[in-house]
Amino acid sequence: MRSVYRSEKARRAVRSWCVDRIADRGAAHVRHEVVTSAGITSVLTSGPEPGDGEPSVVLLPGTNMNAALCLPLVELLARKGRVTVLDLPGQPGLSGGGRPRAGRMSWYGEWLGEVLALTVPGPAVVVGHSLGGAVALACDSPRIAGRVLLSSAGITRLRVSAPLMAATLPWLLRPTVARSTALLRRMAAPGQGNVPGHLGPWMELVARCCRTSLAPPPLSAGLLDQRRSVPTLVATGRFDSFLPPHALGPAARRRLGAEFRVIEGAGHLLPDEAPAEVSAVVEGFRTALGG
Repeated sequence: MRSVYRSEKARRAVRSWCVDRIADRGAAHVRHEVVTSAGITSVLTSGPEPGDGEPSVVLLPGTNMNAALCLPLVELLARKGRVTVLDLPGQPGLSGGGRPRAGRMSWYGEWLGEVLALTVPGPAVVVGHSLGGAVALACDSPRIAGRVLLSSAGITRLRVSAPLMAATLPWLLRPTVARSTALLRRMAAPGQGNVPGHLGPWMELVARCCRTSLAPPPLSAGLLDQRRSVPTLVATGRFDSFLPPHALGPAARRRLGAEFRVIEGAGHLLPDEAPAEVSAVVEGFRTALGG
């Protein structure tokens, strides 16, 4: 196992940032931790208890993200029902920092199955963004009643343009808030001004304190074929630079038999750029399942 953090001091800095942001938000939520085979997992819950047979929502953030970054979306989702956010182990946040060097997606799939059994009393709609979407697909837990995959890895290869790479290298080599913000603007819709102000300082902290991970390759055809048994909706932003609609849409239909949506006015940062639109998509999907 290798830690996402460069040092113990770095781990404490990231943890402090996340704890402070959750506390400052002042929303009605409860955070606790559970012990899993992947180490400590941070669990944040909000919203009313689900009724009998009613699916709750389980949110899996993407690479370098966590519950502290998803609070605006969480607050919207919690208006309609119970939402649980899991900080992924091996990513910056409040869960354990270790991640394996090989077999990472099967490791994540087993972890998610454990956490669902420990924290979700009934069926769940698992909502995964980017890396979180691949994790949702890697898990075969019977508690998963449906999946909503937002700009999801694991379906087809992510595309990295020359301008995006040109913004990424300075951010990694000599991180500043300005360079972090420049990278985020490459990931968001052009000219929309949709990058929240807290993301620039957060990404600067990540570059200084963490060893960022790459997106996983597409999951195997056999595994994705097995996931067809559970209803799945895939969505991406109109301006997603990593997973544009013309690439992700056909792959999602062909490999998963999934419904596909395009969210207008957004790029790759769907939970941050378009929380209201994402919440509406999730709630519509959950309601269609009988929630």
